[in-house]
Amino acid sequence: MGKRGPKPGSGGRPRKAISEKIVEGNPGRRPLMLLKNIPELECAEMPPPREYLSDEQKNGSAFPAKEIYTTVWNWLQERKCAQHVSAELVEHYAVSAARLIQCEQAISNYGFIAKNAQGGAIVSPYVTAAHDYMKQANRLWDMIGDWTGGTDVDAGATNRKLGSDMADSVTGGGLHGKDLSKADVSVNIYAFLKAQETGETVQLSCAIGDETVDGKPYAEIVETAKKYIDSVGGFEKFAMWGLV
Repeated sequence: MGKRGPKPGSGGRPRKAISEKIVEGNPGRRPLMLLKNIPELECAEMPPPREYLSDEQKNGSAFPAKEIYTTVWNWLQERKCAQHVSAELVEHYAVSAARLIQCEQAISNYGFIAKNAQGGAIVSPYVTAAHDYMKQANRLWDMIGDWTGGTDVDAGATNRKLGSDMADSVTGGGLHGKDLSKADVSVNIYAFLKAQETGETVQLSCAIGDETVDGKPYAEIVETAKKYIDSVGGFEKFAMWGLV
C-alpha cells in the first residue's frame, strides 16, 4: 500500500484556517465561528538566565544552554505566549538540547564505535546519551508547545483533542459516548456560543443535580446545544471536528 494522509498519531486530516475557508467560499457549509474583541496579549520579560546555563565545561568551552534559553524565550515572546510558560521549563529544555549538541559533537570527534573492557567493539556511549537527550528535549518541547499551539489545532487522540476542539473547555472526558444530557458537551457548547456572541470569555460550572446553569433551565441549555449540533450535521460531525 502507498502512504496516504498525515503521519500516524498526528490526528487525522489537517484543519484549515478560517481565513482559507472564507477565501474558498466555505465549501463545507459549516458555520464559521469568528472570535471578536480578542484582547491584546502582553509579552512577559525574559527572566535572567541562571549561571549554570553558561558554566564553563571540562574542555574549557562554554555551555550553550544559555544561548538556547534566550532563543526559545524570544521565540515565545514573538508569539505572545511567553507569560504562559515557566522559566524552569524553558531552562530544562535548554539544558537537554545543549547536552544533545555536546553528545553529537563528541560523536563527531570520537566516532560511533567504542571499545569495551575486553577490547570488543560497542556502540559509543555518546550515541546512547544523545538518543536519551533527544527524547527528553522532544518531551519538554511538547510541554512548551501545549501553550503555543492555540485552540485551532488537531492534537491527535480524542481526549487530547479536548483543549483544541472544545475551545479551551474543561471537561471530564472525551466526546465519544456522551450525549447532550452531559454538561461536558451541552454546557461547553452553550458557553462557546455565548462567548462568540458577547466577544468575552465565558466561564461556567455546574454539578450533578443542578437544574439551572447561567440562570437558565438546564433543559434550555440542552436545546441550545442540540440546535448547534444539528447545524453542523449531527453529533458524529461534531465529535469529529469539535467547536473550532
